[in-house]
Amino acid sequence: MRIVLVGPPGAGKGTQAAYLAKNLAIPHISTGDLFRANISQGTPLGVEAKSYMDAGNLVPDSVTIGMAEARMEQADAAGGFLLDGFPRNLGQAEALDEYLKNNGLTLDAVLDLEVPEEEVVKRIAGRRICRNDSSHVFHAEYNKPKAEGVCDVCGGELYQRDDDREETVRKRLEVYHTETEPIIDYYKDQDLVVTIPALGKVEEVTKRSMDALQRGA
Repeated sequence: MRIVLVGPPGAGKGTQAAYLAKNLAIPHISTGDLFRANISQGTPLGVEAKSYMDAGNLVPDSVTIGMAEARMEQADAAGGFLLDGFPRNLGQAEALDEYLKNNGLTLDAVLDLEVPEEEVVKRIAGRRICRNDSSHVFHAEYNKPKAEGVCDVCGGELYQRDDDREETVRKRLEVYHTETEPIIDYYKDQDLVVTIPALGKVEEVTKRSMDALQRGA
């Protein structure tokens, strides 16, 4: 299967993508992983991306598209893939369609993880990260530490990242509405969009997605 996963920040795309890719036995291709891999390996696209990032500029779509296409051409993606974070705007969606068409491929579904905006703000703004180990993550409401401001695992100080502050989250949502949401209508015109209510436990959301994919298969 070839699937695109979309949804606002805080919808749980990364978590769902990992579970779905495992259940479907296809690679999870995330934009973040693509950038990290290309930069760490020093590929021409990675070097180009890093030059933009070091200068504080946005990486052009052409670079992101090139990374995604190179990854989709790897052997493990021959039987399908799950794209997470790509495409993120109409230009990238059109480029993906062109790539697939040129290779005799099609998308099977676009899963749209739907979460109310205020829930997104609550999810992200409530995160607290351990200064000693960023993998120790708590939440002011959903996963409180035993002692306020103290990591249960190592006793380190818990803090709120600048990216997780409410005003920043709302700006990220504005960008999502402006840049990424239009691709949902673009794919609706192709009858590919399946809306998945993304509230509830991780496994419940995964089951909704798998059930929807199986119904469409």
